[in-house]
Amino acid sequence: MRLSPVSMPRLPASILRPGYDRAAQQCGIVHFGIGAFHRAHQALYTDEALAAGDRDWAITGVSLRSEQVREQLAPQAGLYTVTESDSSGHTTRVVGAVREVLVATQEPARVTAALAAPETRVVSISITEQGYWRAADQVLDFTAADIRHDLDPQQPPRTLYGLLAAGLRQRRRLALPGLTLLSCDNLTGNGRQLQVLLEQFLERHDGATARWLRNHCTFPSTMVDRIVPATTPQDLAWLDGCLGVRDAAAVFTEPFRQWVIEDRFAGSRPRWELGGAQWVQDTAPYETAKLRMLNGAHSALAYLGLLRGHEFVHQAITDPLLRELVNRLMRDEAAHSFAPAPDQSLPRYAAALLLRFANSARPHSLKQIAMDGSQKIPQRWLPTLRILGQSGVDCPALLQALGAWIAYVRAERFAVADPMGPELAGLWRSCGIQGIVDALFGPAGRFAHSWVAPPQARARLRAWVAEFSSGAQPAA
Repeated sequence: MRLSPVSMPRLPASILRPGYDRAAQQCGIVHFGIGAFHRAHQALYTDEALAAGDRDWAITGVSLRSEQVREQLAPQAGLYTVTESDSSGHTTRVVGAVREVLVATQEPARVTAALAAPETRVVSISITEQGYWRAADQVLDFTAADIRHDLDPQQPPRTLYGLLAAGLRQRRRLALPGLTLLSCDNLTGNGRQLQVLLEQFLERHDGATARWLRNHCTFPSTMVDRIVPATTPQDLAWLDGCLGVRDAAAVFTEPFRQWVIEDRFAGSRPRWELGGAQWVQDTAPYETAKLRMLNGAHSALAYLGLLRGHEFVHQAITDPLLRELVNRLMRDEAAHSFAPAPDQSLPRYAAALLLRFANSARPHSLKQIAMDGSQKIPQRWLPTLRILGQSGVDCPALLQALGAWIAYVRAERFAVADPMGPELAGLWRSCGIQGIVDALFGPAGRFAHSWVAPPQARARLRAWVAEFSSGAQPAA
């Protein structure tokens, strides 16, 4: 039997349930990209607000193309479970915030109707970076076939922009209030980016709606964080035994979650703060902390941990040498490279991250984190090295991690997955151990646009690369 309103009474008493009348809730949110992350994050915050008494904030989920989520959720009337796991055990709850799921390519008129419904006040988005159709210069890619298709008014829309254009045009014609368009994707300044890209589309597609958008809608930026790994058959089999019914839409995650939201809404909003969301005037310091402290520490654990024979984050962080190095990287280096927000405690954030890294219930693969390093380290490590270096401050932990990455991309025992992989291999062949550092981080190096290592830093990097390439272990 599938999880549903009919089968929910069969669940064990330990399973938390929605504490509100789902049938009495209208849909105030349309969400694009109703994957596992949304179900474990924004929908969960909304469920908690509804349970606390908020009204009419149920969610209409929209899948841009795939039918899979609808097939998972529709037979369950939108119900699904979230299981949080750590070393102390598991907690499972049923989430009731999702009322319906639409597949945009099959039901574009229903998506337009949902966007133009008077009760809709917020449109949230988690479609990953690829769904924004940005060109290399960060503007909308008008050469993309799907964007060209959506600019044709005779064609049913395929992209986020075409779908939003149809819904917003209908709201304008009906003289309805504007919407809050809330990007929850991992893009720096995601609200501003969404606004620029949507306006660029509308200027070519419907100038009147573009002008209406600027006057009536808002685009708050957000910062989201939670690890939600793909659900495995083993996860579902375990959950079947716990529930006594099948939940085809179940998600499994860690206890940690974070949602920082710019307080700039066009109208009312759910009380997401009841679940711990933070309303701020500027999300930038929180985005920077995530990039340089969390993501920077993750990358350091990946390359240094793999060199020490570890497989997962929780194994690497319990290695005393790596724990000390990562602690210094976060607290003594990354945390001093930017100004935090007034209520942002970076020491408390670092302490929470160390606890999070140690969670063995949801193993996080170091090889997965190590992928695409050439794309990640210019954001995660190099700004700290550049900013602190300008003040004459040393960054020994980051330099050791950077030396580990340079050695890692050469090591044959690692199947390096990186878009620059062939180029890096060519640099290693032509430059060798003594020349690779200058080729990457010297004045004319491959990454000189992000950071030019001063002579002393290059000497230390060469020493680390030589040691790691010879099989030496990371040092304290």
